[in-house]
Amino acid sequence: MHRRDFLLGMSSVAALTGMSGAFAALPGSAANPWVTPIKGRARVVIIGGGFGGATAAKYLRMLSGNTVEVTLVEPNAAFVSSPLSNLVVGGNLRVSDLTVPYDRLAARHGVVWRRTRASAIDAARKQVQLADGSRLPYDKLIVSPGIALRRDAIAGFNDATVREALPVGWTDARESAALHARLQAMPEGGVFAITIPEAPFRCPPAPYERACQAAAWLKQHKPRAKVLIFDANDEVLAEAEQFHEVWRTEFAGIVEYHPQFNCTEVALDGAKQIARFELGEEVRADVLNVIPPMRAGDIATASGLATANDRWCDVDFLTFASTAQPDIHVLGDAVQIAPQMPKSGHMANQHGKVCAAAIVATLAGRPVNPEPLYSNTCYTFVSATQAMHVASVHRYDAAQRTMLPVPGTGGASPHANRDEFALGLAWAQGIWADMLA
Repeated sequence: MHRRDFLLGMSSVAALTGMSGAFAALPGSAANPWVTPIKGRARVVIIGGGFGGATAAKYLRMLSGNTVEVTLVEPNAAFVSSPLSNLVVGGNLRVSDLTVPYDRLAARHGVVWRRTRASAIDAARKQVQLADGSRLPYDKLIVSPGIALRRDAIAGFNDATVREALPVGWTDARESAALHARLQAMPEGGVFAITIPEAPFRCPPAPYERACQAAAWLKQHKPRAKVLIFDANDEVLAEAEQFHEVWRTEFAGIVEYHPQFNCTEVALDGAKQIARFELGEEVRADVLNVIPPMRAGDIATASGLATANDRWCDVDFLTFASTAQPDIHVLGDAVQIAPQMPKSGHMANQHGKVCAAAIVATLAGRPVNPEPLYSNTCYTFVSATQAMHVASVHRYDAAQRTMLPVPGTGGASPHANRDEFALGLAWAQGIWADMLA
């Protein structure tokens, strides 16, 4: 795929991101009902510039008429998208195709960008300590730390040699490029094996999508190779019928799916990479992609925000306020999800908007939207030309104090097809612009 084919025209941002549902009850001026200027000084610090944090930064400025002071703490020079990174594994995109600089967010919206890492949160003093030694005071803090990989849950996975040999490709898109290089070096007739942890984890369709991308590349370049999927879950977690159809029709004789296989140990034996499972089974692969269990990012767990099984952060879904600390909000994959709510980039974007609207309303002394509506769409790219999607809509339920799926909404593609591939690329362009342009 050429870059010119990838850089499609933008779709409607409002249609992609559910803007009206997030802000429907936010008061404003008659001239612009979305904007509520804040009187007096209000400082919001945001840790993490991913789908949740970057979106919150932009919309805090927009919704407050640029009156809220927003500081984004993000050490990376540019945003790199995890969605679409499996196309790098399959050799269809480069990491540079997934990369969007933060410069426009800072220049166009007046977000102060501190290119360093947050090392600690002092909730008592309402300060963020930075890796460069400085401290940032805040009135409201947003923590959008993404996920951390629980390598310690798999014996041998923390060994430095094993880590180098087995890139995960779940928190760093550059590792997706490393996985593609390993596919290229794999012998003809070799085995690519992928292990999937028990849910929840970031992006439920993504491991199965990755298996498809590997299978598509191997089918073209090394047709005698095998792709083995070992899933700790009872069944494919998203678009199960569609994935099974793709494996049966497009990748017959290449892909094998094995549910209820929980990887507990990894090892190296010369050129072979070994995964062992909890009932004693073992697989020897030429390329092994072990996806470990996950938890909220380090800054969240170190700060005592991960109150759900010490893994995920409990929040009030009206505002994304942490249940553990006042004036701290948590977004994105780090959150303990509501029923049927996926950990996805699109959902994190929705979190950022709802949180921004709630903070602006609170600072203005006005009521928060009592019935936010979130939408989600995940596009799944199963080859170099075909994709499919799953979508859902979620509304706050006051009685249960959580988000619930809206009956009769959402759904999935009946089959993978070429049109969805183009729509998926347009979705990416639209949501990246919504976050960062």
